Amino acid sequence: MRASLLQIAVDEGESTDSRRERVASLVREQAGADLVVLPELWTTGAFAFESFGAEAEPLEGPTYDVMAKAASDAGVWLHAGSIPERDPAGPLYNTSLVFSPAGELAAAYRKIHRFGFDKGEAVLMGRGEELVTVRLPETVLGLATCYDLRFPELFRGLVDVGAETLVIPAGWPERRRAHWTLLAQARAVENQAFVLACGTAGTHAGVPQAGHSIVVDPWGEVLAEAGAGEEVLSVEFDPAKVGATRGQFPVLRDRVLGVDKPRG
Repeated sequence: MRASLLQIAVDEGESTDSRRERVASLVREQAGADLVVLPELWTTGAFAFESFGAEAEPLEGPTYDVMAKAASDAGVWLHAGSIPERDPAGPLYNTSLVFSPAGELAAAYRKIHRFGFDKGEAVLMGRGEELVTVRLPETVLGLATCYDLRFPELFRGLVDVGAETLVIPAGWPERRRAHWTLLAQARAVENQAFVLACGTAGTHAGVPQAGHSIVVDPWGEVLAEAGAGEEVLSVEFDPAKVGATRGQFPVLRDRVLGVDKPRG
């Protein structure tokens, strides 16, 4: 299976419409890949809190339309990163979109853990409530977003409902880049799953981004890692390694806490 992680730079001098079209062109260039992944809030910048309200769009808004067509044109599964979604009822959500190679919406995931410690995203956006997986021909994706990476129980929940490849778009700050790499490897090892973590480049509202998108295998080995700037990180991996790893070293079978076991 071949995946391409598009580590997009968010330049404040580039309009959102221009960035959408530029990113769509990058997606089309990945024709032949099985899966393409974009970062979190790449249309606005993850730390551009003051822009969330003005840039928010309905689920089936301009980003949806452009990315659906790009997925169809390239013939790829596309995790289109996340957008600031405005629900018809009023709340904003940090929502990820996944499209099939036919350009159809396969899943939408509203970020469960909101970053900001009582400011920023934590107060501007609503909290998602549902775990979301997407079945591809080769693997089952489990969806999470950025700050979610710090909450292992979310990923264990995804594994419990069948996830084998954990996909994490992010707008992770450079000052905590060491945590990004460490946590990506930890989530892979403890869940015996592939991790595809796609970050942004550039500077969002004065906050330098970590970049360094990363792909980790079920043993915690780094298969590929990007640098700091805008980059396409492509990697081939074998989804069958998840089942093989879980069979060879069946640690998940030995769980005790948080597991429903038969009584009597």
